[in-house]
Amino acid sequence: MGGTMDGTKQQRRGDTRQRIQDVALALFAEQGYEKTSLREIAERLGVTKAALYYHFKTKEEIIVSLFEDLTRPLGELIEWGRQQPHTLETKQEIVRRYSEALAAAAPLFRFMQENQATVRELRIGDTFKSRMTGLRDIIIDPEARLTDQVRCVSALFTLHAGMFVMQDLEGDPEERRKAVLEVAIDLVTQAHQGAHGDA
Repeated sequence: MGGTMDGTKQQRRGDTRQRIQDVALALFAEQGYEKTSLREIAERLGVTKAALYYHFKTKEEIIVSLFEDLTRPLGELIEWGRQQPHTLETKQEIVRRYSEALAAAAPLFRFMQENQATVRELRIGDTFKSRMTGLRDIIIDPEARLTDQVRCVSALFTLHAGMFVMQDLEGDPEERRKAVLEVAIDLVTQAHQGAHGDA
């Protein structure tokens, strides 16, 4: 490992890391996480195993890094949400942004869905759970009726279901995402009106 690293070299290193993540995720999707080796990832990339090893020592490190990179927007969204007033507009915006974050991270979430045992073994399951709890706490009114709290949580799960259940449906993926988002926003709106309209 050399001394100083200039910006160009760091950029290249970042690009290589990204390429490794993309190729690894594609291989995991094709042949399964367990059946994919670091050697195969290196071969697909056209690099030596040593070059791959410089960035990641294990498959687990690749998945954890992917998860951290792709879900960083969720952490930022939670931070943003905590600083906003507890209004319907804030809740709707959180659902909108979460829908976009899920769409951007779709390959990773598909991996999580198809490799639940692996996700449980790695620490990513707990991280994701804590992010979901953070989102839930922002969009739920603690004083709301239980049915309205369930509606808020259901809005988040509607977005998840939209990714997995509806990917086999005919039509444009972006149209499907918008339809799912509309239903999720309806749920949050109903819950908010239930909590604040009855008061």
